[in-house]
Amino acid sequence: MKKFSQFILEAKETRASEQAKKLGLVGDGHGDWYNTQGEFVAKTVKGKLEFFNKGQRVGQRDIPPKPGQTASSPGLQQTQQAPTQQMQVPQVGAQQAQDLPGEDEFLTVVFGYFNPPTKEHKKLFSTAERVSLGGEIRIYPSRTQDSKKNPLNPNRKIYYLKMMYPKIKEDIVNNPEMKTIFDVLMAANEDGYVNVNIVVGSDRQSEVQNLANKYNGKFYQFNEIRVVPTGNFDADRNSAGISSGMLRKAAAENNFQEFSRGIPKSIDETDSKRLFDEIRKAMGFKTNAKENYELWQISPDLDYKNLRENYIQNKIYKINDVVENMNTGLVGKVIRRGTNYLICVTEDDVMFKSWIKDITEYTEVKMNNMYREPGKPNTLSGTTGYLKYAIKQTPGSTLGKKNIQSGGNSFLDKFINKYKKEKVRA
Repeated sequence: MKKFSQFILEAKETRASEQAKKLGLVGDGHGDWYNTQGEFVAKTVKGKLEFFNKGQRVGQRDIPPKPGQTASSPGLQQTQQAPTQQMQVPQVGAQQAQDLPGEDEFLTVVFGYFNPPTKEHKKLFSTAERVSLGGEIRIYPSRTQDSKKNPLNPNRKIYYLKMMYPKIKEDIVNNPEMKTIFDVLMAANEDGYVNVNIVVGSDRQSEVQNLANKYNGKFYQFNEIRVVPTGNFDADRNSAGISSGMLRKAAAENNFQEFSRGIPKSIDETDSKRLFDEIRKAMGFKTNAKENYELWQISPDLDYKNLRENYIQNKIYKINDVVENMNTGLVGKVIRRGTNYLICVTEDDVMFKSWIKDITEYTEVKMNNMYREPGKPNTLSGTTGYLKYAIKQTPGSTLGKKNIQSGGNSFLDKFINKYKKEKVRA
């Protein structure tokens, strides 16, 4: 079976090939790329398209000059046969070359949950604009959805983000494949960027910086990764108490006035009320009804005492549970429980540390129930819940009369068994 890193490399090579073909280059099948005159101009190196100096002879390839030599010095060309057929392809144009990122260009990215967006998120976007120095900015809202901490689905979340912040709507990326910070960084690398800014709240700088740099050279290759904090912005709290958690709490309490405090003035009351109602519905609350809820479950930072109490009593985030880090999108199995943090490892052997307030249960994997949420059947193949649902739909089902077991074939079982085997080998 191929390792995860091998899949990543092959994916990058495919992207490099696509980029070369878009530029009108033709390859020789061994990673070398030629223009219409048969000149060697680029090569696929570690899944990345690297360009060489201009002015090569037809059928020649540049060799990096030694100290004291220039590109025109004798002995700097090494013969390598170019394709013998005349290549009828368009030559690389000046405009196309200008579209490729330069060695000193930085892509600026923002990865966040924005569930829901608030007026405080403006600080993130303003910082991104400042540090980009006119370069490209990409804003990636997460893809996670659940009824407690992430009630809005990605499309609706992005809809309201664009409504609240029309100036950056073209920078918002709606891509289902961008689930983690690693996905974002690999996409940037594949697009030719060798430098990146990651803009985060000040409370998350250390976590993201350590993780992004730790895996530089393994999943992606950057010359420089700068993790830029947004002043005193904390994604969970500030002096005015505005946060996504505060808005979720206000929605749960059916308090539209309090909810409105966190909404930017760029949208009117009608749209604010629509957002408010959508969040309540997604959280499972009935219109105008007083609902019971646990604050630590929907806004852990606002009720940290009860969050930690449930954690200490081992009611949540147990060993072998699969959880998601809400700062990075990484999903992993809990292998160690600290006083107020977890050590987790992903299926791809990425280890990460998370504070318990930044964690949510990964319901798409840890599902033993037939329904993810009311009216939404579990359709994730390999889980016990899916097996139960499938049996229930079968005529003459005996569901409830037998103890349904996963038989060790669920994603979670495989995940745990894989880690145990690797731990033994170590």
